[in-house]
Amino acid sequence: MKTDGKLMKMLTGYAASHRHPLNVFVHMIGIPTIMLGVLIPLTWVTVALNDFHFSLGHVLVVALFVFYLTLDTLFAVVFLVGGLLLEMLTAKLGAYPGHSGWVLAALLFFGGYAAQFIGHAVEKSMPVLVEHPIQANLAAPFFTVVELFHIMGLRDDLFKEVQRQTEALQRQDAV
Repeated sequence: MKTDGKLMKMLTGYAASHRHPLNVFVHMIGIPTIMLGVLIPLTWVTVALNDFHFSLGHVLVVALFVFYLTLDTLFAVVFLVGGLLLEMLTAKLGAYPGHSGWVLAALLFFGGYAAQFIGHAVEKSMPVLVEHPIQANLAAPFFTVVELFHIMGLRDDLFKEVQRQTEALQRQDAV
């Protein structure tokens, strides 16, 4: 396992500000909730190429998948499956009559972000979103997949190395 690459740097940085179990739990709920809020209006814009139809929601999920492939293939594939399932759900949610889709999208989007800030208040750490909003939004869905693996006890060697490097960084910062 490579321990000095972009993936390890990202995971170590993420782990340093997501140690409290409540904050991790809130992120596991909040990030997919935000994605639902973003994807609902994106499913309304569709493109047809011959008999193939896709939405901007599909484009976003596939674009994130391609980016995540540069980090880790297994995590990227799991994200793709989950992301496409979320896109299918949002297409149904966005089809509610009237302004229901917009209201639901706004509630999910802002509610998910509110949860993130509450989680970081408990953690007593500044959300990455505040300093690096683009980076935070690109990486957050990936971290949700990574955290699922961690919760399920998969790829323990990776998480042990993340823990080791995080503790080393904290010791270095304390000096």
